[in-house]
Amino acid sequence: MEFAKVGTGTIQALILGAVLSVVLPVGIMIFWKIKKKEPVTSLLAGVFVFFVFALMIEKSIQALVIMLDHPVSRFINTHPVCLALVTALFAGVFEETGRMAAYRILLKKQTNKETAISYGLGHGGAEIIFILGITFVQYTLYAQMINQGTYQTLIDQVPNQADTFKELAKNIAEFGFGNLCISLLERCSALLFHVGASIMVFAACRKSGAFWLYPLAIGLHTLMDFLAALYALGIWHIPVLLLEGILLLYGIAVLYMSYTRLYKQ
Repeated sequence: MEFAKVGTGTIQALILGAVLSVVLPVGIMIFWKIKKKEPVTSLLAGVFVFFVFALMIEKSIQALVIMLDHPVSRFINTHPVCLALVTALFAGVFEETGRMAAYRILLKKQTNKETAISYGLGHGGAEIIFILGITFVQYTLYAQMINQGTYQTLIDQVPNQADTFKELAKNIAEFGFGNLCISLLERCSALLFHVGASIMVFAACRKSGAFWLYPLAIGLHTLMDFLAALYALGIWHIPVLLLEGILLLYGIAVLYMSYTRLYKQ
């Protein structure tokens, strides 16, 4: 099968995306560490917990509940709204519980409020690198394979996913700098939220009578991912820029409330 050649502009956008997905979060973390003289362990705790709780534990249990063939998974997968809610709830529960575990185990001796932002930058930055950065690198390699005529060989190795890879080839060929900006905007919204939620859970761990902030963070996280999942599953039909605008305002609102009501006090 012949695939449309991937243009030079598309490959440049993918490479730029891969570079920015690493340089921007790492640069922000370095700036914060130097400015506040924060120990690097606070940042690395966010990276480590994201990897363990979001990429390992969450995805593994999610696969058992959603991917394997059993009555529960069949019900979830035949009800798109339920699927969107379940996947969002997984993210909310596991990532916010990861924050709680980090503050009570890995960072239990660090009581300065800057630790909350450090952890949030580490967690959100790792998400940008592992999700967006690696995706851009992977797409760049696929683009090269398409142009060299070896992409079909990859499809032949996974015949049960042939349709997925064919659709992916089409999406890569159509990718441009506009798509890059939307992807970065989405991750920016997530980073703002992660810092805000990290402040909330930090307060839940360190402030007497504030444990209720932990389930609140789970609820806010679930709602944000639920909105994104509704769009991704084709349930919520709105322009993508409107969606990203809503998510950006959501992330800003969570960070603003956490910063003014918790961090500054």
